[in-house]
Amino acid sequence: MKKTTLLLLFILLSATLSAQKSSLHREDIFTQLLVEGKPFLILGGELGNSSAACTQDIERIFPKLQRMGLNTVLVPAYWDLIEPVEGQYDFTLTDKAIEQARANNLKIIFLWFGAWKNSMSCYTPLWFKTNYNKYPRAITQNGKPLEIASAFSDNVRQADNRAFTEWMKHIADVDKTHGTVIMIQIENEIGMLESARDYSQAANQAFQAPVPEKLMNYLQKNKKKLHPQMLKKWEAQGCPRQGNWQAVFGSDIYTDEIFMAWHYANYVEELAQTARSIYNVPLYVNAAMNSRGRQPGEYPSAGPLAHLIDIWHCGAPSIDILAPDLYDNGFKDWVAQYHLHNNPLFIPEIRLADDDGVRAFYVFGEHDAIGFSPFSIEDGSDSQQAPLVQSYGKLKEMMPLLTQYQGKGVMKGLLFDQENKERILHNDDLVITCRHYFTLPWDPRATDGSKWPEGGGIILKISSKEYIVAGSGIVVEFAKSTEKASGNAKELLGEDGFKLKGENEQHSYTESKKFQGKRCGLGSVDEIQINPDGSFGYIRRLNGDQTHQGRHVRISVGDFKILHVKLYEYE
Repeated sequence: MKKTTLLLLFILLSATLSAQKSSLHREDIFTQLLVEGKPFLILGGELGNSSAACTQDIERIFPKLQRMGLNTVLVPAYWDLIEPVEGQYDFTLTDKAIEQARANNLKIIFLWFGAWKNSMSCYTPLWFKTNYNKYPRAITQNGKPLEIASAFSDNVRQADNRAFTEWMKHIADVDKTHGTVIMIQIENEIGMLESARDYSQAANQAFQAPVPEKLMNYLQKNKKKLHPQMLKKWEAQGCPRQGNWQAVFGSDIYTDEIFMAWHYANYVEELAQTARSIYNVPLYVNAAMNSRGRQPGEYPSAGPLAHLIDIWHCGAPSIDILAPDLYDNGFKDWVAQYHLHNNPLFIPEIRLADDDGVRAFYVFGEHDAIGFSPFSIEDGSDSQQAPLVQSYGKLKEMMPLLTQYQGKGVMKGLLFDQENKERILHNDDLVITCRHYFTLPWDPRATDGSKWPEGGGIILKISSKEYIVAGSGIVVEFAKSTEKASGNAKELLGEDGFKLKGENEQHSYTESKKFQGKRCGLGSVDEIQINPDGSFGYIRRLNGDQTHQGRHVRISVGDFKILHVKLYEYE
């Protein structure tokens, strides 16, 4: 009997493992997404909120996404349309999305629009909304009920999880042999608005109760690794080991946020465990940013924000990634906040814009990102000259190379605009000066008052004298450190390499001291394609005017290229 039971358990476990087509593989300092056992970068796009609400829209949009070069589409799943009548489920839209994804060679990340979407409970079914006595609302500090279901209600959680369970079972049934669905987002931009926390009776009781032992143990065990903002809050109270929320974290609006984050995380963890038990694909939650100087409640308080990562990791350990939704300025600062030792970078939403093309290059090169996904992607252009289409085409080519070198510290991302024009990198005894393409005066848009589009890309070191430079709108110069140490002033030259007209009144080049050491030159610069096996395919040699007579490597604004650069030394 025991042998039979063990055999059945082994068969069930084997079936579960074989059904799992996507997973996260963690190394010490980076994480890779694996799809069917191979590293995979998400070149994605998220549909607008209502763009997967009818089968005709799905059939119209998905072929366009293939033409745009996506390999993954992020698709909302609406609780109100899945369970329009309590206990009766309709998976028509889910099935249509999966069908169209397979027909157009796309993977899917489903977004569960359940109890909350952008804080609000607008995607809950009407039977849920109208029965507010059974499914209570969150309450503001002044007693106003909100269009936000209370995270402190067992009835809310059970209804949400019941529908989520049936939906996940259906996905597992239709997808276990295909692996079209590679990730699941649970809820959407979860968080409290108007007040930093829920002031319902159940919430107030929980706020006066002791901070759970699980969280206190986590803080003590991970004290040296806590987010600086979390550590500062705890230390300001003397790092107590017990007490209610105000005793442990102080009496302010940010303590309210910490308290609320704990309960949102616990709620999400229940759904995450459901997903794990049914169809074990990677899971994430997304966050609306705490930007523009807003306070908790002015932005969605207590969501999976970077400064709350410890609360979310402790309260929802089954969630793999906290992911930022980016619609504000300061792109580089935001992404740096979310690429942490304990959180890989995935951008499930960013404002759809032409600059997204170079930003995608930047996050894969600088932050070993898992994926990039502009929002309302169906509104983008599928022209082969569109920046995102060009970008995704080159990144798709580069995927074997990028995944091979992820986490090895040999890739850097570049991103420039009109204010931030230059970045200097140091590799061994090389000084690599990278700039926006418009720092060259040859394109009239550089000086005619036009707003500069962002330029960016990836620099990948293959060996000490061999590099890949890829992207758009960048200029890269390689020099030995001895060259920089000699203190030569920069020449002001035209594209032909000669002095610019009108510069003969003064010498723009002076030797500050006798030159010593070696110099670095461009041995060859080839435009290439990357083959599926990672090998290089020659397109053309760039030289003469295209390298400023051997002075630099460049890719024009509006062009996306992959360049293979070989260096040499001379003296």
